[in-house]
Amino acid sequence: MRFSTKAIHVGQEPDPTTGATIVPIYQTSTYTQDAVGEHKGFDYSRTVNPTRSALERQLAALEDAQYGSAFSSGMAATSAVLGLLSAGDHVVVTDDLYGGTYRLFSRVLARYGLQFTYVDMSEPATVRSALQKNTKMLWLETPTNPLLKLIDIRAVCDLRPSGAIVAVDNTFATPYFQRPLAFGADIVVHSTTKYISGHSDVIGGAVITNGPDLNEAIRFYQNSVGAIPSPMDAYLTLRGAKTLALRMREHAANAQKVAEFLESRDDVESVYYPGLRSHPQHELAGRQMSGFSGMLSFTLEGPPSRALDLARRTKYFSLAESLGGVESLICHPGRMTHGSIPKEEREARGVTDGLLRLSVGIEDAEDLIEDLRFALEATRPQVARL
Repeated sequence: MRFSTKAIHVGQEPDPTTGATIVPIYQTSTYTQDAVGEHKGFDYSRTVNPTRSALERQLAALEDAQYGSAFSSGMAATSAVLGLLSAGDHVVVTDDLYGGTYRLFSRVLARYGLQFTYVDMSEPATVRSALQKNTKMLWLETPTNPLLKLIDIRAVCDLRPSGAIVAVDNTFATPYFQRPLAFGADIVVHSTTKYISGHSDVIGGAVITNGPDLNEAIRFYQNSVGAIPSPMDAYLTLRGAKTLALRMREHAANAQKVAEFLESRDDVESVYYPGLRSHPQHELAGRQMSGFSGMLSFTLEGPPSRALDLARRTKYFSLAESLGGVESLICHPGRMTHGSIPKEEREARGVTDGLLRLSVGIEDAEDLIEDLRFALEATRPQVARL
């Protein structure tokens, strides 16, 4: 069964009771039992719910995996993966990562005795130098957020110490363009809020794996902590994922055109997009991904204030947090998605105040380019006349 067929059919068989073609929203917290311990596989919806189970089967299938667990947010999913560790364990983390993940690691989990080392994981030698005797996990984003760096998943997996877990946040690429488990990763994490649901109307997350022991531990955490999606959230995500293949093709095609347009401008300093031949890891992207997705970032010529000015001038690119919806979004990472990272640390990693991030939607590409052209021209630095 191929990707698009999986998205529409796995976990979504006709309802056995009514024949309903679409998975029902089982809006119930509990289930009536025939006798103590005698039920139909469902006892309490924090533990298991039929709508959520359908979503979990669907998402696992899209990653060519055996097991999937759905959560109430991407951060809840990330917390579950880190919940596999114990105080004193060490994690090697890519230094260019989502600000919310950094905040969780540095300001929450570090207080409970987990240790984190942030390195540029695009260089395998740097990863090797960061490993310690107590390294139990390597946490990757690829492409990274917001600088779109690529990390060689297979190379990192080959470096992992015995018993250490390699977890990959695959939110930017989606399983349509990249499947980390095929390169040796142990766990894949998604913010299903983004491309998988795809319509900016639901918050969710997922953890996916082929390891039965890892799955059992994640399921235990899911039930114990209870950060699970509601049946309605599961339904919306399930519905959105059905069109993931169609949407991702449009996102990627539009992003390529927008990236090429921005790169052609003399008032744009840098464009970060794996689909550009100028991207330093374009060749790796071609080997590891089947497409380049819809995210890109760029820096402008001129003062940092120009980025703030441009971000408020676009019409079709809404100034907003998040990404991956059908509509295009623009954000200023330094003040929005990555504002929780200290300014000095953020800028040392390349996330300057002149950086803007685009989530390129599925509108007509020419309209998006015209929107950016207008904003760029309106904010173009004026050359002083003699």
